[in-house]
Amino acid sequence: MEHSSKIKGRGAQKNVHNRFLQDAHEVRSDFLEYCHKEGEEADTNKTKYINVFPKTIVNKVKSPDVGMEYSLNPYQGCEHGCIYCYARNSHEFWGFSAGLDFERKILVKQNAAQLLEATLKKKSWQACPIVLSGNTDCYQPAEKKLQITRSLLKIFLKYKHPVAIITKNSLILRDLDLLKELAKYNLIGVNISITSLSEETRRAVEPRTATIKKRLETVKTLAENGIPVNVMLAPIIPSINSHEILPLAKKVSELGATSIAFTIVRLNGAIGEIFTDWIQKTMPDKATKVLNQIESCHGGTLNYSRYGHRMRGEGKIAEQIRNLIQLARLKYFKNKKMPKLNTTLHEQYKNGQYSLF
Repeated sequence: MEHSSKIKGRGAQKNVHNRFLQDAHEVRSDFLEYCHKEGEEADTNKTKYINVFPKTIVNKVKSPDVGMEYSLNPYQGCEHGCIYCYARNSHEFWGFSAGLDFERKILVKQNAAQLLEATLKKKSWQACPIVLSGNTDCYQPAEKKLQITRSLLKIFLKYKHPVAIITKNSLILRDLDLLKELAKYNLIGVNISITSLSEETRRAVEPRTATIKKRLETVKTLAENGIPVNVMLAPIIPSINSHEILPLAKKVSELGATSIAFTIVRLNGAIGEIFTDWIQKTMPDKATKVLNQIESCHGGTLNYSRYGHRMRGEGKIAEQIRNLIQLARLKYFKNKKMPKLNTTLHEQYKNGQYSLF
């Protein structure tokens, strides 16, 4: 029995070996055949939530080319299942696979708000923007019920501390009340990821994310409420969404976005194997072309981690993409830029309320 059918609602189509583990897990054809004969499911494809209680929650970002100093991730793993996600590799540190495990075994940091509050109250802490979702999306499906991100925003507001958000989920609008309050003090910046205007492309590449229509509406609603929005055209994948740069930029500019940013897809670590397997099953007619073009942007390899080049790529195709981004900025975002977040208020609120003395 061949196990070649596509797993619905998921990006990755298999679990790849965790490089940190000695043992490997293999789904054998004889096991699948046995399940078939017995009328049992070999794989329920259900998402499992695992509560964890870390000792710290704010991470110092050491990478010089990601544009943030501190990040906070209330969840590890992400049910959105974006096939290209660079965060997949981090799931290996928790003992899981970067493939299906990343989408189906979600670690939930139940004590995130308490840890954040303890950090912001430290005498030694100096206000600096903390980015929610530096790794995995803080508004992934679990957030609808658990509301950990909302609890974090309440802490940021209480202590008048700057926070930035990266998400591709319209669920962020649930917290519009808190975002508007933060915006009054210039304490919030939102980055919405939109990789395509095509629902067909979105469903294939980002299976459990908000629809393109909802994401565009999110940009519009945030902008109308005075919340600065940067749209992440990320990642740009040659021959999948690279032709959409100008139409995307035009559309989000019309909806009120303040700026755009981009990265070129990079398939480092286990992601190269996961993406290759996915595209051969999902887009077999263009798989070779896409993979070759990605390699041409990264020195002839899918596994590329060189600082200063890994995000922007190199070579002719990467140069063309950068030129299109530059043109889009000149045409649709001239004299626009994201405001610098306010770091001056927090010191007065370290005790949880404004100090007059």
